[in-house]
Amino acid sequence: MSPRAGDGLGGRAAVVGVGATAFSKDSGRSELRLAVEAVRAALADAGLTPADVDGMVTFTMDTSPEITVAQAAGIGELSFFSRVHYGGGAACATVQQAALAIAAGVAEVVVCYRAFNERSGRRFGSGVRHREPTAEGAALGWSLPFGLLTPASWVAMAARRYLHTYGLTPEAFGHVAVVGRKYAATNPAAHFHGRPITLAEHAASRWIVEPLRLLDCCQETDGGQALVVTSAERARDLPHPPAVIAAAAQGAGRAQEQMTGFYRGDLTGLPEAAVVARQLWRASGLTPADIDVGILYDHFTPFVLTQLEEFGFCGPGEAADFVAGEHLPLNTHGGQLGEAYLHGMNGIAEAVRQIRGTAVNQVPGAQRVLVTAGTGVPTSGLVLTAAPQG
Repeated sequence: MSPRAGDGLGGRAAVVGVGATAFSKDSGRSELRLAVEAVRAALADAGLTPADVDGMVTFTMDTSPEITVAQAAGIGELSFFSRVHYGGGAACATVQQAALAIAAGVAEVVVCYRAFNERSGRRFGSGVRHREPTAEGAALGWSLPFGLLTPASWVAMAARRYLHTYGLTPEAFGHVAVVGRKYAATNPAAHFHGRPITLAEHAASRWIVEPLRLLDCCQETDGGQALVVTSAERARDLPHPPAVIAAAAQGAGRAQEQMTGFYRGDLTGLPEAAVVARQLWRASGLTPADIDVGILYDHFTPFVLTQLEEFGFCGPGEAADFVAGEHLPLNTHGGQLGEAYLHGMNGIAEAVRQIRGTAVNQVPGAQRVLVTAGTGVPTSGLVLTAAPQG
């Protein structure tokens, strides 16, 4: 990666609207309808109408294409539409795509969305059942024959090495689960509202793939989440304080695979997260000490620890103590472990609420929020900040 200076994107665009459906285990409606409901809610929140939208961004996995969602939501002509690959790794990159389009002048108002029936329909946690042959998928041939069929099993390989290297026990992962559920317990939108857990309850939950227990794994959710992005200038005239996109980045490491990169030199880290971290800190001019809230992608608890280490909040092997000591407010909506699994889009919405000062678990004076996307895959990240005063 070239040691270039900041990319010039920071401060050019902002998230000005957030909207979501209810998060459930059986939505009872199509994924297209979930997407449209979320998009309309986000536009209403932004004080905009479908006629204002000229750009759409989603994930490659989405079954509701940008053009179809635009048509169903009453949106007219589009000058920009895009999709980002790699599942949850795409979350922050959808906002980056929107910001790039706005900064380049090819769109003025871009909606990013994700909608799926991930519990009642396709369940990502069930792993590989059928896949058309692809060059990318060929790497799975080195792990599937040995029983590594699910995301949990792929993460378990790295998790076991992490524990061995640093002389830790699975309790290290429990701190992440406990913190996430603590915040979910006070969030009425969360599936686990009113249901905090203890370390003992984490340790008593059943094994999924050792060393991962049930409470180390995120839930599966039906729902939709949408975000509205526009220029920093236009954001000043809209109803809510904007969440300015101070930095946005994508990252893939050397020898990157989709959660099965077991042949790299070290399994205890997340090189793709390090690529994102370097860009975000350089582009924003911030450091870990400047961050008020961390919204870290928590599909599995071990990778929250390694993200904290890759982003420089603590040293290698120190993240469990960092989380236990609550040195950084972490996943204040409950995360995907406690609120809902929306491929990280609900985490971006929480970051916006923290900047606005309207989060259920509001961190006093929150001005700078780090958001990360799915790990173990090519990934992305954001630094959102409050707008400058004056």
